[in-house]
Amino acid sequence: MKQLIYDIKHLHTNYGQKPVLDIHALHVHEGEILGLVGSNGSGKSTFLRHLAFLEKANSGTLLYKGLDQEHLSLHVKREIGILLPEPYLLKRSVRENLCFGLHVRNDTQNIEKRLDEALELVGLIPKKFLHRAWHELSSGETQRIALASRLILKPKTLLLDEPTNSLDINGIPQFTEAILHANREWGTTIVIASH
Repeated sequence: MKQLIYDIKHLHTNYGQKPVLDIHALHVHEGEILGLVGSNGSGKSTFLRHLAFLEKANSGTLLYKGLDQEHLSLHVKREIGILLPEPYLLKRSVRENLCFGLHVRNDTQNIEKRLDEALELVGLIPKKFLHRAWHELSSGETQRIALASRLILKPKTLLLDEPTNSLDINGIPQFTEAILHANREWGTTIVIASH
């Protein structure tokens, strides 16, 4: 049986007096792909921020690999990648954006190969994009670079909030294949929220 990644019980979140989340129980296992579907304002983004430990619920239990937020080390938290619906890049080149997470983790082996692989996974030609500045990218290219910056880290868990919002119809299959590649090749657990 695959390892339990998330163990969630009686998770409640309110914004002021307004209830946003009320999850009785949910288990997510290693290597699963889980889709969250709901209308705008249904709590999907809030839930993903909880799963990334960026925001804390008002009550309940949220464990990642058996540990709560207070007991998760930075190393374990870094296993989780999140892509928000309106990604922002550093005001730097594509190369610098992709390398940022690697440098923070002091993980710079085979960097050129990893840069090429990450861009090719999202359907961008490395020679054409590595030296582009952040402001030279379209919104769809920015979305792809943002995903590539997560994929280059080979996350154990990848949380995607409306990941294809900025993509044209031709970009969606490549984006989908990149996500499936992470799941198939690296065993990445995927949680996708969409309306």
